[in-house]
Amino acid sequence: MPLIYIIEDDEDINELLAYNLIKEGYKVKSFFNGKEPLKKIKLDNPDLVILDIMLPDLDGLEFCKKIKSDPETEHIPIIMLTAKSTEIDKVVGLELGADDYITKPFSFRELLARIKAVLRRSNKQIKKENIIIREGDLEINPEKLEVKLYGKPLKFTNKEFKILLALINAKNKVLSREQILDLVWENEVDVYDRTIDVHINKLRLKLKDYGKYIKTVRGYGYMWESDED
Repeated sequence: MPLIYIIEDDEDINELLAYNLIKEGYKVKSFFNGKEPLKKIKLDNPDLVILDIMLPDLDGLEFCKKIKSDPETEHIPIIMLTAKSTEIDKVVGLELGADDYITKPFSFRELLARIKAVLRRSNKQIKKENIIIREGDLEINPEKLEVKLYGKPLKFTNKEFKILLALINAKNKVLSREQILDLVWENEVDVYDRTIDVHINKLRLKLKDYGKYIKTVRGYGYMWESDED
Protein backbone atom coordinates (compact mmCIF):
# COMPACT_ATOMS: atom_id res chain seq x y z
CA MET A 1 0.00 0.00 0.00
CA PRO A 2 1.71 3.25 -1.15
CA LEU A 3 2.45 5.88 1.50
CA ILE A 4 1.70 9.47 0.54
CA TYR A 5 2.91 12.54 2.43
CA ILE A 6 0.46 15.47 2.35
CA ILE A 7 2.29 18.69 3.19
CA GLU A 8 -0.35 21.42 3.21
CA ASP A 9 -0.94 24.08 5.87
CA ASP A 10 -4.61 24.62 4.98
CA GLU A 11 -6.33 22.23 7.40
CA ASP A 12 -9.49 21.87 5.31
CA ILE A 13 -7.59 20.96 2.14
CA ASN A 14 -5.24 18.67 4.07
CA GLU A 15 -8.07 16.79 5.75
CA LEU A 16 -10.07 16.53 2.51
CA LEU A 17 -7.08 15.10 0.64
CA ALA A 18 -6.28 12.66 3.44
CA TYR A 19 -9.89 11.46 3.65
CA ASN A 20 -10.19 10.84 -0.09
CA LEU A 21 -6.77 9.24 -0.50
CA ILE A 22 -7.44 6.83 2.37
CA LYS A 23 -10.74 5.94 0.66
CA GLU A 24 -8.73 5.15 -2.49
CA GLY A 25 -6.58 2.71 -0.54
CA TYR A 26 -3.47 4.80 0.15
CA LYS A 27 -1.66 5.23 3.44
CA VAL A 28 -1.38 8.89 4.37
CA LYS A 29 0.69 11.05 6.68
CA SER A 30 -0.43 14.67 6.98
CA PHE A 31 1.81 17.61 7.83
CA PHE A 32 1.01 21.29 8.20
CA ASN A 33 4.58 22.60 7.85
CA GLY A 34 7.78 21.70 6.03
CA LYS A 35 10.28 21.08 8.81
CA GLU A 36 8.55 18.10 10.44
CA PRO A 37 8.30 15.92 7.28
CA LEU A 38 11.86 16.90 6.36
CA LYS A 39 13.00 15.19 9.59
CA LYS A 40 10.95 12.04 9.01
CA ILE A 41 11.12 11.45 5.28
CA LYS A 42 14.25 9.26 5.29
CA LEU A 43 12.78 6.93 7.87
CA ASP A 44 9.34 6.66 6.25
CA ASN A 45 10.56 6.66 2.62
CA PRO A 46 7.12 7.67 1.25
CA ASP A 47 6.09 6.69 -2.27
CA LEU A 48 4.98 10.23 -3.14
CA VAL A 49 4.78 13.73 -1.67
CA ILE A 50 1.96 16.20 -2.30
CA LEU A 51 3.60 19.52 -1.51
CA ASP A 52 2.12 22.98 -1.11
CA ILE A 53 4.44 25.84 -2.03
CA MET A 54 3.17 28.35 0.53
CA LEU A 55 4.15 26.84 3.89
CA PRO A 56 4.53 28.76 7.17
CA ASP A 57 8.07 27.71 8.09
CA LEU A 58 9.83 26.29 5.05
CA ASP A 59 9.00 27.33 1.49
CA GLY A 60 7.76 24.40 -0.59
CA LEU A 61 10.30 25.14 -3.31
CA GLU A 62 13.10 24.98 -0.74
CA PHE A 63 11.69 21.71 0.62
CA CYS A 64 11.64 20.29 -2.91
CA LYS A 65 15.22 21.43 -3.49
CA LYS A 66 16.43 19.73 -0.29
CA ILE A 67 14.69 16.45 -1.12
CA LYS A 68 15.82 16.30 -4.72
CA SER A 69 19.43 17.23 -3.92
CA ASP A 70 19.83 14.43 -1.35
CA PRO A 71 20.84 11.05 -2.87
CA GLU A 72 18.81 9.25 -0.18
CA THR A 73 15.53 11.01 -1.07
CA GLU A 74 15.92 12.19 -4.67
CA HIS A 75 13.91 9.18 -5.91
CA ILE A 76 10.76 10.27 -4.06
CA PRO A 77 8.30 11.86 -6.53
CA ILE A 78 6.76 15.23 -5.69
CA ILE A 79 3.55 16.81 -6.93
CA MET A 80 3.54 20.56 -6.28
CA LEU A 81 0.20 21.93 -5.06
CA THR A 82 -0.30 25.69 -4.97
CA ALA A 83 -2.60 28.62 -5.60
CA LYS A 84 0.09 30.19 -7.76
CA SER A 85 -0.54 29.67 -11.45
CA THR A 86 2.08 31.82 -13.16
CA GLU A 87 4.36 30.10 -15.62
CA ILE A 88 7.51 31.07 -13.70
CA ASP A 89 6.32 29.23 -10.57
CA LYS A 90 5.67 26.09 -12.60
CA VAL A 91 9.06 26.33 -14.29
CA VAL A 92 10.94 26.84 -11.01
CA GLY A 93 9.13 23.90 -9.37
CA LEU A 94 9.86 21.56 -12.27
CA GLU A 95 13.47 22.72 -12.56
CA LEU A 96 13.98 21.89 -8.87
CA GLY A 97 12.87 18.33 -9.59
CA ALA A 98 9.11 18.31 -9.00
CA ASP A 99 7.45 15.51 -10.98
CA ASP A 100 4.16 17.29 -11.60
CA TYR A 101 2.35 20.51 -10.80
CA ILE A 102 -1.32 21.24 -10.12
CA THR A 103 -2.90 24.57 -9.19
CA LYS A 104 -5.76 25.36 -6.84
CA PRO A 105 -8.68 25.10 -7.19
CA PHE A 106 -8.50 21.54 -8.53
CA SER A 107 -10.72 18.49 -8.69
CA PHE A 108 -9.72 15.49 -6.61
CA ARG A 109 -10.33 13.27 -9.65
CA GLU A 110 -7.70 15.19 -11.61
CA LEU A 111 -5.21 15.04 -8.72
CA LEU A 112 -5.84 11.31 -8.31
CA ALA A 113 -5.15 10.74 -12.01
CA ARG A 114 -1.87 12.64 -11.70
CA ILE A 115 -0.92 10.69 -8.55
CA LYS A 116 -1.49 7.37 -10.33
CA ALA A 117 0.51 8.51 -13.35
CA VAL A 118 3.46 9.69 -11.24
CA LEU A 119 3.46 6.48 -9.20
CA ARG A 120 3.45 4.39 -12.38
CA ARG A 121 6.47 6.28 -13.72
CA SER A 122 8.22 6.04 -10.37
CA ASN A 123 7.63 2.29 -10.07
CA LYS A 124 9.16 1.75 -13.47
CA GLN A 125 12.28 3.72 -12.54
CA ILE A 126 12.85 2.36 -9.04
CA LYS A 127 12.37 -1.08 -7.54
CA LYS A 128 12.17 -0.29 -3.85
CA GLU A 129 12.44 -3.94 -2.89
CA ASN A 130 16.02 -3.89 -4.15
CA ILE A 131 17.08 -1.04 -1.90
CA ILE A 132 19.06 -2.94 0.73
CA ILE A 133 21.18 -1.18 3.36
CA ARG A 134 24.41 -3.00 4.15
CA GLU A 135 26.86 -2.42 6.96
CA GLY A 136 29.47 -5.13 6.58
CA ASP A 137 27.68 -8.40 7.41
CA LEU A 138 24.57 -6.55 8.58
CA GLU A 139 21.78 -6.31 6.00
CA ILE A 140 18.62 -4.23 6.37
CA ASN A 141 15.61 -4.35 4.07
CA PRO A 142 13.44 -1.28 4.88
CA GLU A 143 10.64 -2.37 2.56
CA LYS A 144 10.22 -5.81 4.16
CA LEU A 145 11.23 -4.70 7.67
CA GLU A 146 13.89 -7.42 7.71
CA VAL A 147 17.34 -7.52 9.33
CA LYS A 148 19.95 -10.18 8.65
CA LEU A 149 23.31 -10.69 10.33
CA TYR A 150 25.82 -13.04 8.70
CA GLY A 151 22.96 -14.07 6.42
CA LYS A 152 20.68 -15.12 9.27
CA PRO A 153 17.46 -13.21 10.09
CA LEU A 154 17.19 -11.32 13.37
CA LYS A 155 13.93 -10.64 15.17
CA PHE A 156 13.22 -7.01 16.02
CA THR A 157 10.15 -5.24 17.34
CA ASN A 158 8.77 -2.45 15.17
CA LYS A 159 10.25 0.19 17.48
CA GLU A 160 13.67 -1.50 17.54
CA PHE A 161 13.68 -1.67 13.75
CA LYS A 162 12.80 2.03 13.45
CA ILE A 163 15.53 3.03 15.90
CA LEU A 164 18.13 0.96 14.03
CA LEU A 165 17.06 2.41 10.69
CA ALA A 166 17.10 5.96 12.06
CA LEU A 167 20.61 5.53 13.48
CA ILE A 168 22.02 4.00 10.30
CA ASN A 169 20.35 6.60 8.07
CA ALA A 170 22.08 9.25 10.22
CA LYS A 171 25.34 7.28 10.19
CA ASN A 172 28.20 8.99 12.06
CA LYS A 173 25.85 11.78 13.17
CA VAL A 174 24.45 12.03 16.68
CA LEU A 175 20.68 11.77 17.15
CA SER A 176 19.38 13.33 20.34
CA ARG A 177 16.90 11.42 22.46
CA GLU A 178 14.30 14.00 21.44
CA GLN A 179 14.98 13.32 17.75
CA ILE A 180 14.68 9.57 18.26
CA LEU A 181 11.42 10.02 20.17
CA ASP A 182 10.09 12.22 17.38
CA LEU A 183 11.12 9.80 14.63
CA VAL A 184 10.09 6.53 16.26
CA TRP A 185 7.29 7.30 18.72
CA GLU A 186 5.91 10.30 16.81
CA ASN A 187 2.83 11.58 18.67
CA GLU A 188 2.70 8.93 21.38
CA VAL A 189 2.48 10.31 24.90
CA ASP A 190 4.13 9.20 28.14
CA VAL A 191 7.34 8.07 26.44
CA TYR A 192 10.48 8.76 28.46
CA ASP A 193 14.21 8.87 27.79
CA ARG A 194 14.59 5.67 29.78
CA THR A 195 12.37 3.94 27.23
CA ILE A 196 14.90 4.74 24.50
CA ASP A 197 17.78 3.48 26.66
CA VAL A 198 16.01 0.15 27.20
CA HIS A 199 15.39 -0.27 23.45
CA ILE A 200 19.02 0.62 22.67
CA ASN A 201 20.29 -1.99 25.14
CA LYS A 202 18.10 -4.65 23.54
CA LEU A 203 19.31 -3.60 20.09
CA ARG A 204 22.94 -3.94 21.10
CA LEU A 205 22.33 -7.44 22.43
CA LYS A 206 20.50 -8.59 19.31
CA LEU A 207 23.13 -7.10 16.98
CA LYS A 208 25.89 -9.09 18.74
CA ASP A 209 29.28 -7.97 17.34
CA TYR A 210 27.60 -5.04 15.58
CA GLY A 211 26.10 -3.70 18.79
CA LYS A 212 29.39 -1.88 19.39
CA TYR A 213 28.60 0.50 16.53
CA ILE A 214 25.79 2.09 18.55
CA LYS A 215 27.64 4.72 20.53
CA THR A 216 26.27 6.57 23.54
CA VAL A 217 26.81 10.32 23.57
CA ARG A 218 26.43 10.97 27.27
CA GLY A 219 23.75 13.46 28.20
CA TYR A 220 22.54 13.81 24.62
CA GLY A 221 21.71 10.72 22.58
CA TYR A 222 23.10 8.00 20.34
CA MET A 223 24.84 7.50 17.02
CA TRP A 224 25.80 4.71 14.62
CA GLU A 225 29.56 5.08 14.23
CA SER A 226 31.12 2.97 11.49
CA ASP A 227 33.68 3.24 8.69
CA GLU A 228 31.76 0.74 6.53
CA ASP A 229 30.78 2.09 3.12
